[in-house]
Amino acid sequence: MTEFRSVDLVKEFRHLVSERALTGETMVLNMGPQHPSTHGVLRLILELDGEIVVNAIPDIGFLHTGVEKNMEAKTYQKAEVMTDRLDYLNPMGNNLVYSLAVEKLCDLDVPPRAQVLRVILAELTRLNSHLLWLGTTGLDVGAMSVFLYCMREREMLLDIFEMCSGARMMTTYIRPGGLWRDVPVEFEDAVNRFIRLMPRQIDEYEALLTNNPLFLERTKGIGKITNEQCHEYNITGPILRATGEAYDLRKAQPYCGYEQFEFDIPTRNEGDVYARYRVRIEEMRQSVRILEQAMRNIPYGPVRSNNRKFIPPPRSEIGVSMEALIHHFKIWTEGFPVPKGAVYVSVESPRGELGVYMESDGGSKPYRVHYRTPTFANLQILPILTRGHFVADVVAIIASIDIVLGDADR
Repeated sequence: MTEFRSVDLVKEFRHLVSERALTGETMVLNMGPQHPSTHGVLRLILELDGEIVVNAIPDIGFLHTGVEKNMEAKTYQKAEVMTDRLDYLNPMGNNLVYSLAVEKLCDLDVPPRAQVLRVILAELTRLNSHLLWLGTTGLDVGAMSVFLYCMREREMLLDIFEMCSGARMMTTYIRPGGLWRDVPVEFEDAVNRFIRLMPRQIDEYEALLTNNPLFLERTKGIGKITNEQCHEYNITGPILRATGEAYDLRKAQPYCGYEQFEFDIPTRNEGDVYARYRVRIEEMRQSVRILEQAMRNIPYGPVRSNNRKFIPPPRSEIGVSMEALIHHFKIWTEGFPVPKGAVYVSVESPRGELGVYMESDGGSKPYRVHYRTPTFANLQILPILTRGHFVADVVAIIASIDIVLGDADR
């Protein structure tokens, strides 16, 4: 935290800070953008009365990459590579929502095997994200052991992603029309080992935190928000569910066959840091429950659509068929024309509603791509959550909203 009382800082944000800041009664200082507990390059302008937060102004843009405009300059296949870099803790989910939008524009089918594997990969990715969230939250409030345990389990997930796609994080594995390729033979054993282990590990995390008096002191009654305020600011995901509303897009607007799976939507009513922790812990259990059902019912068959207008030929055909080679070359150099139209598709990411608006002008490149990302919406409520709390509580509050700055800046 940069602790300085700067006249320029007050001038820059004078329309947002209180009159007391202008007269010097309160202190205005920076937290970030390099502060480790801001979970990325987030800058907070804190107005303090002693150690009490009067106001907190989120200042984003330090990670802006222009991803959406860059995607509009690429063909539909090549643009997908950039989706991994948005929410870098939810790469499979980013791939999924992009692919669903292209499939809706093209009226492209997805084989049943690919649908079930998409659900499995999406839930593994949700667990991957929640594990990192839980581990770093533990670090922020002084629980070092939890971080080490969560990273231990997360390594198993990253190994599974690498097994499927060749990459641990930036996978680009879920693609329009299905998947890049079928999962390897080791996949089922690796996932089954993980889901047998995970319930016991979640119990271990809870044994360390849920009734820990120090953790309760740092989280209960801290950073409260009401259900009405969540609606006012368009907040979704675990933050909304921690205010008592059981809203989850996997139930409200099922995609990829989620309607075939039995799972509950965890909720709490307190709306504080502790409630958000309890919701995410239970979400991890529900993800394991979905995975158990999906692993028992993986159908046999192809994992890519057979619509050759939009899908490149299998690599096995390229060496024996001149037509397949030409088709492959044209698809990857020129792309494929997409019918004119506009769609909006959303999925339930680990942080809330992740949506993409995509518009086609009939060419091989998207005319417009715009993402509705949960972190961008969730950052709006930081002034509400932090007001009246100690500076030390700001660290726990930021952790509880689970921000990913690549998801916010774009």
